[in-house]
Amino acid sequence: MSGKVSTDEGRVADLTVSLEVQERARRLIPGMTQLLSKRPDQFSAGIWPGYFQDAKGAEVWDLDGNRYLDMSISAIGATVLGYADPDVDSAVIEAIRRGVSSSLNCQEEVVLAERLVDLHAWADMVRYARTGAEAMAIAVRIARARTGRCTVAFCGYHGWQDWYLAANLAGNDALDGQLLPGLDPNGVPPGLIGTALPFEFNRLDKLETIIEANRADLAAIVMEPIRDHEPDPGFLDGVRALADDVGAVLIFDEISSGLRLVTGGAHLVLGVNPDVAVFSKALGNGYAMAAVIGRADVMEAAQKSFISSTNWTERIGPSAALAVLEKHERLDVATRLNQLGTRIQDGWTAAGERHELPMSVSGIPPLSKLIFRVEEPLVLKSLYIQLMLERGFLASTLYYAMFAHTDEHVDQYLKAVDEVFEEISEAYRSGRASAALRGRPAVAGFGRLA
Repeated sequence: MSGKVSTDEGRVADLTVSLEVQERARRLIPGMTQLLSKRPDQFSAGIWPGYFQDAKGAEVWDLDGNRYLDMSISAIGATVLGYADPDVDSAVIEAIRRGVSSSLNCQEEVVLAERLVDLHAWADMVRYARTGAEAMAIAVRIARARTGRCTVAFCGYHGWQDWYLAANLAGNDALDGQLLPGLDPNGVPPGLIGTALPFEFNRLDKLETIIEANRADLAAIVMEPIRDHEPDPGFLDGVRALADDVGAVLIFDEISSGLRLVTGGAHLVLGVNPDVAVFSKALGNGYAMAAVIGRADVMEAAQKSFISSTNWTERIGPSAALAVLEKHERLDVATRLNQLGTRIQDGWTAAGERHELPMSVSGIPPLSKLIFRVEEPLVLKSLYIQLMLERGFLASTLYYAMFAHTDEHVDQYLKAVDEVFEEISEAYRSGRASAALRGRPAVAGFGRLA
């Protein structure tokens, strides 16, 4: 592999430093990165730059100084406003100047709790964490403490922790239809077998089957209210009714969907309230912040279980979240995100049809997803990534909208997409797609890094 990509100026960009650091990381860090979704083999190992030295707005500079317009995962959905947003950074800098931590608590956590409850009239109380997975673990713990039960019914992806991976203890494929396949439960206590039971989105009958078999021990129903597909009419209402009937806590995972459709949870638009909702990612715009909000009678159960951590009391996360929510509501960011995502989805669809490329488009507009409907979709995905890199774009089969994306960015991106789809279509139909790759094909889901 050459370690070089072409840029939008027609130069060949050197990736020597970027690839050397990836090799150092491979030796020093199990799995190379802290987040699977940012691992180079999820894109195209050998040509994906992997590491950044600067990021501002919608632009990223890699370790070799190459500049890219990022029209891909936007920090895996965390930077809803854009990289190094000046308003959020200003709030964080002020928090740092005044002191991040002390023997006392920061009042920003109280102000943020008031703000989140104000945005969600059904909620009464708030607890904090710093990551989505740990916030989900808190929510499930609270539900179990509230009900005195153990079993969780869920659909969708909800993180790396034991309560979730326990679904694969009975076999390594229970989670394969829940976004990420191949999640190995090694290290999860075998005693948790049967405590996490998956059902399918928009399949109320599947949830009913789980409830009938576990009525006496169902602590919670956990799900995203929306992601790749909209809920069918009556589906969320049906889930709500089943939770009430069985006495389970209904938890909405808004880690990805939150702040995409409105300032707050997507469930506010969908018209069904949970008992608990969990936020992270966009809430901090890149700063570590997560919140668990809920009804008082449920949240008070947190006092019956030990849920406590030093870094949940620091000042940066709450300060960032307050700045995010203020700007998000004042500038109606959600409307802009949906406009951007709709343009991207329409552009993908039109280019695919124009070049007769088998593919499908899904997801709410701010979290758009493209799938190549061919025998080897990961080859086409990698070729797409490669050809977009050559034009100066970080791109993948996901587009997560940022407020920093401009109409000009979208114009440039869709022009490149049209050119690249034409090349991909020709390579696919002539059987040359694999031969055209300079890096390795992307991998799907979780797997050990060779």
